[in-house]
This record gives sequence, structure tokens and C-alpha cells, in this order.
Amino acid sequence: MDLTDAQRQELAEAAAQRHETRRPVSPALEAMLHRPVPVLDHGFVRVVDYMGDDSAVVQAARVSYGRGTRAANEDRGLIRYLMRHRHSTPFEMCEIKYHVKLPIFVARQWIRHRMANVNEYSARYSILDREFYLPAPENLAAQSAVNRQGRGHVLEGDEAARVLDILREDATRNYDHYLDMLNEDAEGRVVEEGRRGLARELARMNLTLNAYTQWYWKTDLHNLLNFLSLRADAHAQYEIRVYAEAMLETVAAWVPLVHEAFRDYRMGAVSLSAQMLAVVRRMVDGEAPEQAGSGLSKREWRELMAMLGREVS
Repeated sequence: MDLTDAQRQELAEAAAQRHETRRPVSPALEAMLHRPVPVLDHGFVRVVDYMGDDSAVVQAARVSYGRGTRAANEDRGLIRYLMRHRHSTPFEMCEIKYHVKLPIFVARQWIRHRMANVNEYSARYSILDREFYLPAPENLAAQSAVNRQGRGHVLEGDEAARVLDILREDATRNYDHYLDMLNEDAEGRVVEEGRRGLARELARMNLTLNAYTQWYWKTDLHNLLNFLSLRADAHAQYEIRVYAEAMLETVAAWVPLVHEAFRDYRMGAVSLSAQMLAVVRRMVDGEAPEQAGSGLSKREWRELMAMLGREVS
């Protein structure tokens, strides 16, 4: 993660500020404010602001006037009940705002989650930095033979080196052409007097999708958990998953009781269809059901056996 001296100074000044408040705060998340968490080679996630904590979820569920006098274990039990039964509204009472620096192709995947307020860095107004995402060798993989949107075996040796060279060369060349069309350098200074540069809103279309962009992303806790349940999952694309994992750490600091329930009932749980549940019940009764006659397709059967930790013959 690369920050300029000016950006470091700006963060230091923000971190030095102190504000008196009467609202509940999360001490662990307060400690993380204005501290970018590095992600990928040049990216980061940082918490800008937040509203609410575990008690806000409980307060909304009980429609109480304050924190109340109930024991912490009662609050924990209520939050787990809400999570278990998918009562989402109380979780919408908490909000959080992130500043994220990410590759453009990750941003295009991320923006499909249409449940947040987003303000992205404007390449119509400003010049993008000369920063590109280049995968680490262990993340360079061939197309999966069984999953059209997944990865297969990792590329090695000359194959991996060739791909990295192509990615680096294309990104560097296109960025050089981008500046040349603008007739500006990376700081916005005119390079060749008397030559008119192309408009920034047009020149940007030449950039590769691994160039970095930035945005502010604000959402409520319910929608954040929906995002994390998909993007922090082991099947999610690596490049967006590492952002989700970094954000999951902020949730643990912010609302630890909600995070615990989320881990137990969403991240660590599985969903069974009626046919799958019928198969499990037969197993509990001592039967040895087979895929044929179970009402499950071969793929569903494999998925069920994988959930149960059983090998498929």
C-alpha cells in the first residue's frame, strides 16, 4: 500500500482530532479509525465513520429508550435470535462508512451490490495514479475446467512470468499513452506547450482494468453482512475476498456480538433444501440413502455430501 506524504499527513491530522459525544461508541473500532488496512499490492480499506454498536441493535429490537439494564448475556441471546431467524431491521440501525482503494475490475464486481451510498474518485476531474494491481505468483491460475467463473491450477515458472510481463507491460504502456493523450504529467502539469490534450473523461478509457480507483462506501450493518456473506466466502474471487476479510475484521471490532452471531449462523452455517433435509433425516435414522431416488441431482448430492464431510463414491 502506497500513501503519499500529503496523505499520511492528512490521516495523522484526522487521527489527532478528538470529539466529545454522548452517543455510544465502539472503543475497538475507534482505535481503527483513520488507519488504512493494506489489501493487495496498492489497495487499502479504512473506516471513516460509523453509527451505533451492539446496543443499537438490541435497542431497536426492544424499542427501548436507552441501553437498558438487561445483562450482557441477554443482549447476546437476543442478537443471536435475530440473526438466527433473519430479523434484519434491527441491524439496519447501525451504519458504517469506508474509504476503499481497489482495482477497477474489483470495483465493477463490487458495485453489483446495490445497497450502499457510493462516491468514487472522478477520472473526469483528476488524473489517476500510476498504480496497477499485479497478482502475486500464487494467485496466477488457469481457468477452471469445471467452473466457468473460477480458477484451476496455479501457473508456474515461465508461464507465470510471461503473464506477469504482459500485465505489467500493457498497464504501463496504456498509462503512458493516457498521460500522452492528456498532455499532462501525473501531477497535472502541461508537458508540451501549445499542444491541446484530450479531455480527461475520454483519455481514461484507455486505462487497463487493473488500474486503481478509490471510493467512499457507506452502508448499514444488515446490508454489509449480506455483502460479506458472499464476498468473504471461500468461493468468492480472491481479489474481492481479501477486501471482505479486511472489512470483517472491522465488524469484529465494531459489533463483536453481532460478528459472533454472523460467524455462527451465516458464515459457518449451511442451507439445506427440503430434499436434502429428508436425506439427512434418513441418515440419522440409520439408513444409507443413495443419490438415485433421493430427489437430488448429482450436483446437489455432491454438495450435500461435501457439507456433511463425506466422500462421494
